[in-house]
Amino acid sequence: MSEKIIKPSVITGFPEYLPEERILEQQMMDTIRAVFESHGFCSIETPVVEKLEVLLSKSADTNKEMYVLGRLQAEEKEEAKMGLRYDLTVPFARYVAQHENDLVFPFKRYQMQPCWRGERPKLGRYRQFTQCDVDVIAREKLAPEYDALIPAVVCEAWQKIGFKNIVLQISNRKILAGFVEGLGVEKVGETLRVLDKLKKIGEDGVREMLSELKLNEKQIAACLKIAKINTPDLSFADKVRNLGVQNDMLELGLNELTECVKLYASLCKVPYRVDMSLVRGFDYYTGTTYEVQLVGTDFADSIGGGGRYDNLASTMTKSRLPGVGMSMGISRALGVGLKLGLMRTGAKSPTEVLVVNVEDTDKSKMLTVAEKLRARGIKTEVYLEGGKLVKQLKYANDKKIPYVWFDIDNMLKNMETGEQTVADPDTWAPNK
Repeated sequence: MSEKIIKPSVITGFPEYLPEERILEQQMMDTIRAVFESHGFCSIETPVVEKLEVLLSKSADTNKEMYVLGRLQAEEKEEAKMGLRYDLTVPFARYVAQHENDLVFPFKRYQMQPCWRGERPKLGRYRQFTQCDVDVIAREKLAPEYDALIPAVVCEAWQKIGFKNIVLQISNRKILAGFVEGLGVEKVGETLRVLDKLKKIGEDGVREMLSELKLNEKQIAACLKIAKINTPDLSFADKVRNLGVQNDMLELGLNELTECVKLYASLCKVPYRVDMSLVRGFDYYTGTTYEVQLVGTDFADSIGGGGRYDNLASTMTKSRLPGVGMSMGISRALGVGLKLGLMRTGAKSPTEVLVVNVEDTDKSKMLTVAEKLRARGIKTEVYLEGGKLVKQLKYANDKKIPYVWFDIDNMLKNMETGEQTVADPDTWAPNK
């Protein structure tokens, strides 16, 4: 009896890349890494699995999307105690709390690893995705200037990987929280999360949800007025104050955001918009919040975001650890970039030179030539199978390998121009 053939297919929402797509992803990550390290951020990694008590410590809403981990054949039914991380921020909080005596503060870190969420898959939204976070965290007090530096560094990285048409959406959670508090609303956190949905569900949807929270018509109207304030300059502060609500937290947020925006504009040429509806869903954000949006496309979701937090690891240590950070959605950017034509794949291999087998020549000589090239950092592949030269050249063309080396007489062919020259494997280098 023949074995049953299982149809090969990937589960929806779990991206799987062809070699040329993976090369593009790696190039993105290399560029981002270089930008972050140029600003003094160091790399860390954390396990893919965390205790559920850690993952649920910062936002209870995450349990709706979290994947838990357990053995397929447990001796008895086990209660789930572990889960796959849904972001990199909460594991980072655990990491800092656990290693705080070994770290130098302010601690500047970046992290590029996969995360998992039980999403409804669509373009740019996946169940498994590679996230890149950059954060700076301190003991007791973190300089407010980092609120401007972090988005400037992130926008620099976005531009260097090819996303030129972007805008930074920025706000400060204290403004909206103080405003809502000043209106006499009791459920401040719930109200902020509703206002954050303004772009997704519109005014009518927000109005309905605020009514369910028992806000009266006057409070709802005021909330909608402030949430619709969106300016490309510092005029946001006067627009908010003109609404007539008095609150100390509100005033503090306005002053913090004004100073942050001024410094950001001096550090980065990527335009910004102050968007009062921007809250961010996670409860750990306490001050400045950000999102990065694509301009001139139909893609409405952000490609990254983040914000300031006063004490991210409060559930894991008595030390006060304020910080600020942002995420870059690498998988989201790759998927959207390829779909919208903002990015293009190139070679199907990192190979720079293919050493071909002409007339079944001595393969040891081919390997020697390849080793000489590799010793000088030139990525080199050897076509050991032999066969007709036209087949070997087609292989190079199909993989977009730029050079072919005929070891028999050290003849080198540029596959783009067709030019052939004699080259020395001890001295030749490709044009880059």
